[in-house]
Amino acid sequence: MEVRWDILVIIFGTAIVTFIPRVLPLMALSRIELPDWGLRWLKYVPISVMAALVGQELFTHNGDIASLASNLKLFAALPTLLVAVKTRSLLMTVITGIVSMMLLRLFF
Repeated sequence: MEVRWDILVIIFGTAIVTFIPRVLPLMALSRIELPDWGLRWLKYVPISVMAALVGQELFTHNGDIASLASNLKLFAALPTLLVAVKTRSLLMTVITGIVSMMLLRLFF
């Protein structure tokens, strides 16, 4: 197998570009104490990002707003959300989502 140096440089470059924005804020924030309002604000960041990602996936199709009547992903998300709220189990939530989507694609 031949090592291509240009590909190796690209791989290391992308690793550095990915690593720096994650490590520098962590190093900077570990040395200072955040105020209470900052900690409360940061607590909502993960759920906000997840809601934005899931919402975009559920309500758009090929860059356009998906019609509600034929949106199988939205119909699969409803039982998945119920299982997630009731069980708080990631495994059961994922299994419910997969099975729901599989059944909807099988019958529709």
